[in-house]
Amino acid sequence: MTVMKILFAGGGTAGHINPALAIAGYVREKNPDAEILFVGNRGGMEETLVPKAGFKMEFITISGFRRSMSPSAVKHNFKTVQRTFSSSKEAKKIISEFKPDICVGTGGYVSGPVLRTAAKMGVPTIIHEQNAYPGVTNKMLAKSAKRVMLAVKGSEKHFDKNCNYVVTGNPVRREILTADKAASRAALGVDSRPLVLSFGGSLGAKMVNENMVGLLARSGQDGRYQHIHGYGKYGSSILDLIRQRGTDVSECDNLDVREYIDNMAECMAAADLVISRAGAITLSEIQALGKPAILIPSPNVAENHQFHNAMALVNNGAAEIIEEKDLTEQLIIEKVDGLLMNPDRLEAFRENSRKMAITDANERIYSVIKQVLNSGKLRVES
Repeated sequence: MTVMKILFAGGGTAGHINPALAIAGYVREKNPDAEILFVGNRGGMEETLVPKAGFKMEFITISGFRRSMSPSAVKHNFKTVQRTFSSSKEAKKIISEFKPDICVGTGGYVSGPVLRTAAKMGVPTIIHEQNAYPGVTNKMLAKSAKRVMLAVKGSEKHFDKNCNYVVTGNPVRREILTADKAASRAALGVDSRPLVLSFGGSLGAKMVNENMVGLLARSGQDGRYQHIHGYGKYGSSILDLIRQRGTDVSECDNLDVREYIDNMAECMAAADLVISRAGAITLSEIQALGKPAILIPSPNVAENHQFHNAMALVNNGAAEIIEEKDLTEQLIIEKVDGLLMNPDRLEAFRENSRKMAITDANERIYSVIKQVLNSGKLRVES
């Protein structure tokens, strides 16, 4: 077995870091002798997540530009220009010392200087784009990449026509792929009533939380649905808002309202309907489990990519969308009732969601890595 040396670059958000960790974990599973190094941004989420997953890490200092002419933004952008040059030097030093056979980028500011520098130094690069609408960094890096790996078919139209792309899907956690609905419902103690799962992210999405109050309060009173809701780190005020509507969550055995859903695979497998933001990895998990969904894209993300992610499902008849500007308590209730009271439509959503799922993304991505390495000097047989 030939030893591979792989450099991963990506960070800033869990949406960039977790796919890289999934790929690296699969590489390590298939090729235990592979040498893997991550490059991240000091202070980013990767500083915690990568070492926790058992991988070595080096750092560069990079930031993005702010679209404002305020004094603080101008100062920040000036530092960003300086960091663009210094980060390339830092990346060059890391690459020179590690001597990777291949460099894999999963997006975020940090992947820019690392992959650009790697390409200039003759190291083959590949990128993975998790979203239906690619970020600026990945669109630029695609021009020099050996392969561009896409999560969603159709997103290639946003890249240069000469880029060498392949649809691999997003890596999905093993516990999602193996989760069973009946076993999960039994473990959670839910009965035959429909189960709604809703969440807005680990920090909490204020607009999502505030507009779930009506549905949660009603369910507590009429018992029509069972409901698990994750309100996030800063969303605990939802409990008081529900109480003001006459429902005490602690007294309702059909309501489970908590800060963080740490058993997401089990909860999502058990659910009949998912209400969530439209982050790329979340949507890949929804598709893997074939879950009907009501998606509320965050408008506060680069290139409005969550809207494009959501529309990929909507256009395939697998989900409904509510843009945040249109979001109301009543609209959520109408959408939920409209789906859960229409079994045929719900089943169509399930089937269409499953059809979109790519459950072997790790294998596909590992195959791309091997192909690129085998086209050069390094042969990888496993």
